[in-house]
Amino acid sequence: MQGSFLRFYVREGQRHRGQVVWEWLLETANALGVRGGSAFHAMAGFGRHHRLSEAKFFELAGAVAVEVEFIVTDQEAQQLLSLVHQEKIPLFYSHIPARFGVIDPETAEPPSVAHGV
Repeated sequence: MQGSFLRFYVREGQRHRGQVVWEWLLETANALGVRGGSAFHAMAGFGRHHRLSEAKFFELAGAVAVEVEFIVTDQEAQQLLSLVHQEKIPLFYSHIPARFGVIDPETAEPPSVAHGV
């Protein structure tokens, strides 16, 4: 299938209406019918302000990023981006074209990575 890889970068402690944003994104995507999503806690990183944040015991909570990602159809990506905009949640995101599918070990041939197949 053709679609998109949609990833949001969220501050760990960032909240929207009392809920952490990474959780709001997962619940919202689930309610839209997106087939799956994941949230990953970053070990370290820096953003547009070029300040390095690391997940250390003495770091302040919420200093590092959580990546929330979905492999979606273009329509699902647009719905999710529109909702985030409508809710006025300031987030950085990336949207990359993707091919995706499920490997079925019962088929005679493996999936092909050839373009258009």
